[in-house]
Amino acid sequence: MNKAARNIAQLVVCASAMTLLGCGGGAETNTVSNAVDPTKPVSDWQMVWSDEFDGASIDNNKWTHEINCDGGGNLEQQCYTDSAENSFIQDGMLNIVALPAVEGADKPYTSARLITQYKADFKYGRIEMRAKAPSGQGSWPAFWMMPTDSEYGGWPRSGEIDIFESVNLGVSDDEGNVETAIHGTLHYGKSWPNNSSSGKSYSLPDGLNPADDFHTYAVEWQEGEIRWYMDDYLYATQRQSEVRYKASGEAVGLAHTGWFTEYFDQTTGELVTHWDSAPFDKEFFLILNFAVGGDWPENVNNLGVDADAFATGDNAFEVDYVRVYECAINPETGKGCETVRGGYDSFDDALVEGKAPGIGGGVATNLTIFADRANPIWPVWDCCGGSTPTIEQDSENGAVAQFTIGEAPTVMGFNSRLSTAFGTEPFDASPLEETGFVSFDMKIIDSPIDTAASWYVKLESADAASAADFQLTESIEGVAPVSGQWQTFTFPLQDFSNKGLDLSQLDIVMVFPTWGQGEGAVYQIDNVKIAQPLAELVLFDDAANADWPAWDCCTGTTPAEVMDDAEHGLAIEFSITGETVMGFSAGDDVFFDASSIVSGGMVSFDMKLMTAPTDTSSVWKFKIEAGGTTSVVELDLIDGSAGVEPVIGEWQTYMFSIAALQDAGLDVSQIDVVMVFPAWGTGAGATYRIDNAKIYSPEAAKLTLLEDSLAEHWTIWDCCAGSTPNTVIDDEAHGVTAEFSVNGDTVMGFLANDDVYFDATSAVETGVVSFDMKVIASPDDATSVWKFKVESGDTSSEVELDLVEGSAEVEPVVGEWKTYSFTLKALQNAGLDVSQIDVIMIYPAWGSGTGAVYRVDNAYIGNP
Repeated sequence: MNKAARNIAQLVVCASAMTLLGCGGGAETNTVSNAVDPTKPVSDWQMVWSDEFDGASIDNNKWTHEINCDGGGNLEQQCYTDSAENSFIQDGMLNIVALPAVEGADKPYTSARLITQYKADFKYGRIEMRAKAPSGQGSWPAFWMMPTDSEYGGWPRSGEIDIFESVNLGVSDDEGNVETAIHGTLHYGKSWPNNSSSGKSYSLPDGLNPADDFHTYAVEWQEGEIRWYMDDYLYATQRQSEVRYKASGEAVGLAHTGWFTEYFDQTTGELVTHWDSAPFDKEFFLILNFAVGGDWPENVNNLGVDADAFATGDNAFEVDYVRVYECAINPETGKGCETVRGGYDSFDDALVEGKAPGIGGGVATNLTIFADRANPIWPVWDCCGGSTPTIEQDSENGAVAQFTIGEAPTVMGFNSRLSTAFGTEPFDASPLEETGFVSFDMKIIDSPIDTAASWYVKLESADAASAADFQLTESIEGVAPVSGQWQTFTFPLQDFSNKGLDLSQLDIVMVFPTWGQGEGAVYQIDNVKIAQPLAELVLFDDAANADWPAWDCCTGTTPAEVMDDAEHGLAIEFSITGETVMGFSAGDDVFFDASSIVSGGMVSFDMKLMTAPTDTSSVWKFKIEAGGTTSVVELDLIDGSAGVEPVIGEWQTYMFSIAALQDAGLDVSQIDVVMVFPAWGTGAGATYRIDNAKIYSPEAAKLTLLEDSLAEHWTIWDCCAGSTPNTVIDDEAHGVTAEFSVNGDTVMGFLANDDVYFDATSAVETGVVSFDMKVIASPDDATSVWKFKVESGDTSSEVELDLVEGSAEVEPVVGEWKTYSFTLKALQNAGLDVSQIDVIMIYPAWGSGTGAVYRVDNAYIGNP
């Protein structure tokens, strides 16, 4: 069955079945915000431990006093004691009080820290406290959890769960802003000082202060997820990282960046990174404490410690109760008792992105941030100056990004955190660390008024969790910017890493004059890349490679260089007279290391059959060897991307994925023989030519479906209603566009010819499906929802989304061009096989589109 027929049959089934599933298997899901009452734990939370603090004294069977002057590892200014002055029960409340220490004491204050370790240890559940927090500059109360036995190693490899913290509550700054925030945080990852943390703060509405009254603070902790609550309002959600895999089972990235840890493998002794539920899958104990000062409170608000806040003992951390609940539905995982609300799993609301690094070793992918067009994943950006960077036409470089600095101090560049493209994630440059670089072209139109201003490049990672910058004069080129000239500046990624930048989550690239000295500057940026030099081997392309001569294994012939047609020019010709194999063989001690281009890399060549083998049953083969035949992979030639046998007199291109060859057992680090031949013993009589033979990685894998002309082997297409989409001229900016008119039950878009598809594998980390769309006439059905759908492998995989999930995030508007972009990574995460994309559709929902007329332009798949 051909592709079009298969799609029609599928859509007919969809229309008649009227199921909840969209055509092609997509399902629409919605969060139901009132499915669970978020003001109460559900009934299956069963209390398993509590302290109501109703006794005459602190229960030593439940709590242990820590006694030390260690400062909590944060330069805190208290000693913890078991004195009744610092912790006591009064009126059914636990009171923890910070007081001035006696003269000559180790620290200027005393306080208390109570723990439940080895008395009450918990794994999963709802942990809740009702308390009134202390106030004042330097106050730092906390309710938190630490691992009972630190089974994954020292802090923070075994984790830390901060249920509630606050600093300096009630303190007013010079502008009258009162501190009211509480914080919920996780600590995890690598050992200090390379530790990671992620969390969220929350303030009550109407300026209410946690120091003025009692409030409840809780976490619900289950396998792979922890949620934070204040007065039963869910304000933060954190999850374990979710690893994304190829169909082959190879890990290729993170579908969700959450927590992680690293610990020593008990078998190998190696330090290994884990992207699973660890370290938050072991028992933890409870901690209540009241710290004074330290790194955090002393460096925010009014700075330092206000001694008056701790002078009398009235400023207490008062705790009404601490309760622990177990989920009776599934105590082993804690799942099934979730108290959730709409938005708890959305980055736009409660969901917190973690600090997990890219998958170990990562996928070495080059990123083009800007070159000839705006990149929907990396929009141009003015941090603070109130300007809007523009895209301008330069006589030398074409489309460039232009930045203008006014009176307000600012920095400028490209900010992926501002992207609204569907599925945007930070860029993992860690696999490029050793050989990669940041590079851009820059031309100053107007210099800053302040002639003393220096020019900088700065990169940030994980929402400014780490950053590093260099003056442009520190580039490899070592030159200062000059007005009116395009100049290239290149900086090794290793230098940024050495300055403390986490390369695994890059999200901002900036180029700017010194902060506060840039007024008057106008400058243009182009060809912005984070990349590495790609390994490439040319076996034959208009000339022979002396290190890789054309080769007849066994019959003594000498392949010859011959002139072919105007397009191919010089080619290499092989003639078979006996039992042999032929191709290209590296000289002694020569090999090609393709390790750096496994992701997206190809062995590619053009082949033209001059005469067929005498044996008509002969099968054409492709074979590649490595390490002196230490590893070998042999495939039928039709397994290449052309998918057909050679045809006499026709040039055809064959491509084999390096990743697939590696999966089949080839050691891609020592390739030394590449062969194309009829099966052994059946090739006599064959003459064939090879050209454009190389091993390489397409730096910018991209298929332009429509931009002034339609892609070869693709058509603009009406699935089912019998219309013929046309190309029409629109405005000056868009020129030739595709126009679709809906007059029945149908879907429309771009369709590849039979046996044609686009392999976007090499662009999956950085690429998009992007297009411009303008509605000429809306559907007659005013409730119609616009859809985007992409199919792969003759509908073997497909993803359908509402169009508003694209980067414009708005419904189409009659008469207006809008750009929509969907990241390839997100489409892959949703189940699409990006290696065989053959249909792109934009349409009103099935059965509701009649009357719609719309145009599409600048449609492409791949790297911008």
